Amino acid sequence: MKKWKYSALSVMLMGMTATAVAAPQLQELNQIVTTVNDGVILQSDVNAMLKTVHLNAEAAGQQLPPNNILRQQVMDKLIMENLQIQQAKQLGLRIDESQLDQAVADVAKQRKMTVAQLRQDLASAGISYPMFREQLRNDMLASEARTIIVRKRVNILPQEVDNLAAQLAKQTQQNVQYNISQIQIAVDDDADKATREKAKQEADKIYAELKKGANFAELAYRYSKGPKALKGGEWGWMSKEEMPTIFADQIKTSSKDSVIGPFRSGVGYHILKINNVKGMPTVSVVEVKARHILIKTSVILSDAAAKRELETIRQKIISGKESFAAAAKQYSADPGSAVNGGQLGWQVPSIYAPAFEKEVETLPIDKISQPFKSQFGWHIVEVEGRRNVDRTEAALKNRAAQILFNRKFNEEAQTWLQDLRAGAYIEQMNKVNNG
Repeated sequence: MKKWKYSALSVMLMGMTATAVAAPQLQELNQIVTTVNDGVILQSDVNAMLKTVHLNAEAAGQQLPPNNILRQQVMDKLIMENLQIQQAKQLGLRIDESQLDQAVADVAKQRKMTVAQLRQDLASAGISYPMFREQLRNDMLASEARTIIVRKRVNILPQEVDNLAAQLAKQTQQNVQYNISQIQIAVDDDADKATREKAKQEADKIYAELKKGANFAELAYRYSKGPKALKGGEWGWMSKEEMPTIFADQIKTSSKDSVIGPFRSGVGYHILKINNVKGMPTVSVVEVKARHILIKTSVILSDAAAKRELETIRQKIISGKESFAAAAKQYSADPGSAVNGGQLGWQVPSIYAPAFEKEVETLPIDKISQPFKSQFGWHIVEVEGRRNVDRTEAALKNRAAQILFNRKFNEEAQTWLQDLRAGAYIEQMNKVNNG
């Protein structure tokens, strides 16, 4: 769901094109002052915005620039808004009433008032509520068009994300300490090629065992020639500044239980394990391992029939007449998981559809759910396990990517707006008066 943010009601009112004037002025106010491609800006638009700017400035105790400068700023804003709304129409964008209602509620909330109180404030300022809603709609349309178009112009390279993530990690690691262990496969720096190759093969073999879940301390006792071998390879707690430089240079992650290596030094090959980390904010998520069976409805299979079919399948599995995997391969309409016995693997629940997410988050392990419906059809699901996963490194990269996106988006947005205006047909028809 899209969300629009409003820093203050005054910001929104800056763009007001509402007309709150006496009847004798209507003829003058409805004059066209500027054409913008196929659109127009009326004198009433300019006057309404000028009035609103003065009201907001008075309320905030701010001094406005001279009238000629202020009028030019108002005209610039109206022109750019008009151009962006034209882009929104070309894209077929629309803001429905429910979205507009929510936007109005958001503005009222930021002002710490109810919608009714907001309407009273607008009326007191001489601003029409229906026209306020319409301007709010225009602001949202312009914002959405700008987002869609500019987003396509933003290009972020993976290396940029990695570099910024490394900088962010460095900033947060000033007080970080690591509990590390090492396995060292000794080989002299002047050893012949065959000896070095044999040591490398031994290090690779140990690393492969560790990745399969072997106990690090046991392998350190057995193979390591390092100074802490008789302690299971554990070096204890230290900062990067305190540990050997060759270790510090290799630690590019803060994830607990990470295994790093093999890497070479003058004394042989090394494998490190990060046993624990302290002093660094961590991000942990719960992953769920689940499997499911999906029955899709169709013109010949109703909701009720799909549900009954799943209930029958569930009873067969529970009674032991059929395994979950076999039933998934035979009946499931999800081809991606059916071939794997319904397996979905380890996933964060939030990637699933809402109904499915709720089920896997609350279902006890090793219990098969009752049939439930999602947007894809009817399911039964079994949760096989849950685990906490350290996502600190991924969170740093996400943060770096967001910083880069915001930075480049703002730069590209400014360029796009300049190009948009440069390519537009704009003609001032009448001199803008003070209103």
